[in-house]
Amino acid sequence: MNYGLQLYSVRDLTKESLEEAIEKVAKLGYKNVEFAGFMGRTAEQVNDMLAKNGLEVSGTHSSLDDLINKYDETVAFHKAIGNKYYILPSYRLSNQQEIDYFVEKVNEIMPKLEKDGITLAFHNHARECVPNADGSVALEQMIYRTDIKLEIDTYWAYVGMKNPVELITRLKDRIVRIHVKDGFIDGKGMPLGMGTAPVKEVYEKAKELGFLMVVESETCTPSGMAEAEICINYLKSLE
Repeated sequence: MNYGLQLYSVRDLTKESLEEAIEKVAKLGYKNVEFAGFMGRTAEQVNDMLAKNGLEVSGTHSSLDDLINKYDETVAFHKAIGNKYYILPSYRLSNQQEIDYFVEKVNEIMPKLEKDGITLAFHNHARECVPNADGSVALEQMIYRTDIKLEIDTYWAYVGMKNPVELITRLKDRIVRIHVKDGFIDGKGMPLGMGTAPVKEVYEKAKELGFLMVVESETCTPSGMAEAEICINYLKSLE
């Protein structure tokens, strides 16, 4: 099995040395990485560090506002590093007006991105899965009002909806990636195998459906790399 790592998991190291983080992630056995920023590196530098360590880019967490405000520059960079999955890590979706704006912009930008060979996707937190104060539910509107693909964060789906396995089964045709993550129902994240989220069940369903599994661990305790190692060892124990 090939597993990816969302580099936000090791942000305590990437902010000091992205190159060192990439090297250590590869040595742990991850085969691809999902970027959470590029720390000022050029596309050539990103490609060089990936090639040196035998890694591929599985996607990026990148800004919708960058696509709105500087489309050509943003897309050129992502094409240069071979990124085919431009994933929105979050957006302002706390009421119907904000959802309407998001839907409008996604529907404008997606066809352009598709022509450039890039798939637009959205990464959820718990808040998009549950009603806002005005009753609007961002994730559900996203599903029926746009064609945006999804990267389901199964831990936040657990916090928001209690049953991430049901969610990824229902939305299987829209999902391009899943985040495999653990933690407690109160929103405190943990490395895989150390929380109460149904990680094993998620793993089995993701494997059945053929989803690429991207690890994310959030607390950097005692360090992001230590958590990344715990997580990949846990996944290997399920194989």
